[in-house]
Amino acid sequence: MTSADAESLLAPGWAGSPAASTTGDGAWLRALLDAEAALTRAQAALGLAPAEAATAVTEAASDPGRFDVRSLAERARGGGNPVIPLIADLTEAVGAEYGPYVHRGATSQDIMDTATMLVAVRTVDPVLADLARTERALARLAAEHRDTAMPGRTLTQHAVPTTFGLKAAGWRSLVLDARDRMTAVRDSLPAQLGGAAGTLAAFTAYGAREATALPAAYARELGLQAPPLPWHTLRTPIADLAGCLAFTAGALGKLAADVLVLSRTEIAEVAEGSGGGSSAMPHKANPVRATLIAAAARRAPQLAATLYGALAAEDERPAGAWHAEWEPLRDLLRLTGGAARDAAELAERLRVRPDAMREHLHATRGLIVSERLSAELTPVLGRARAKALLTDLARRTCAEGRPLGELLSEEPELKDVGLDTDPARYTGSAGALTDRALERP
Repeated sequence: MTSADAESLLAPGWAGSPAASTTGDGAWLRALLDAEAALTRAQAALGLAPAEAATAVTEAASDPGRFDVRSLAERARGGGNPVIPLIADLTEAVGAEYGPYVHRGATSQDIMDTATMLVAVRTVDPVLADLARTERALARLAAEHRDTAMPGRTLTQHAVPTTFGLKAAGWRSLVLDARDRMTAVRDSLPAQLGGAAGTLAAFTAYGAREATALPAAYARELGLQAPPLPWHTLRTPIADLAGCLAFTAGALGKLAADVLVLSRTEIAEVAEGSGGGSSAMPHKANPVRATLIAAAARRAPQLAATLYGALAAEDERPAGAWHAEWEPLRDLLRLTGGAARDAAELAERLRVRPDAMREHLHATRGLIVSERLSAELTPVLGRARAKALLTDLARRTCAEGRPLGELLSEEPELKDVGLDTDPARYTGSAGALTDRALERP
């Protein structure tokens, strides 16, 4: 069993997803090494290190396999983070001549924070690809079922008719909201470089005339944004990540919550294309994709809360606040990445059952259109009389098991009033709203 297998044994929601590989210990080591190598290259570009040193550090850092992740993790206890033992190992790998240029002028948090941004970008990119798959599948469902009438449900009860197209368009709207937020955050993630207390003083001591130019050069080497200030205790990038990831998990959770309700045996208006089995009941086809997404949506807010809590960080480097971010952020990246993967599969394979929806429109024997009837009867009977009549007939519909339309036809005062009790013809502007929603790119 590999370490990745062991890590994901209790995490089927993200096991095997792109996020599993982009957030593992190996991926984090890769990011730490990339951050260290880029720092030496940036200094070389500004004349603060020999070009040969940049080449030597980059070559030594190019093979994560030469570094023992387990050993780094164990030795990280000595200084509280894995950067400190990694510097020692990387310096040894570079050799005596250029080893002194490894990590020169930086502090451990510079490298840890920068590596975190690299891991985030490398994880968010495949998440965005899965969100794109999801929204395309939902757009197809919305267009196909633009006029497929179904019961609208409020507070668990049938309310008025709606359409499945509008429901799917709403799911897609949330996915697009998540896409836009994640794209904006991804494109804003900065490198981190400030030195011991965020003043860049060491780089000046090593000969930089304009040390403030170094963070931008560092960011260019990594494909990250240049930070306006060192952000050791200014944790906006982490908070932004927390917000967009938790929102994405929640947005996908709405899709999952609806699918879980609509796929209940007694409702069965939708079904997952390939449901999961049960260990005890051969007949079961469980909505597993939706279940795993729902689990991620339940966990994400608490993880984000931990990251928001780390915003209140004292001094120029806090004790414990930035350390508290690492595991919750990795969990949040993994949960959201897994949920996005599962949402794409769910949307692409979802089976819609219009016949069941049509049948359920008549489950209340016409009461689902009482709002419409109230509006039509008010000009004829007056508001008070219309309400009293419909209230009484609703009671009789439930008690006698007779359709509301039949009872209405027996009312003498409505003898010459034509009333439409077909639920499928009371979906309001659902079609137009669906069309409007699908115009959003």
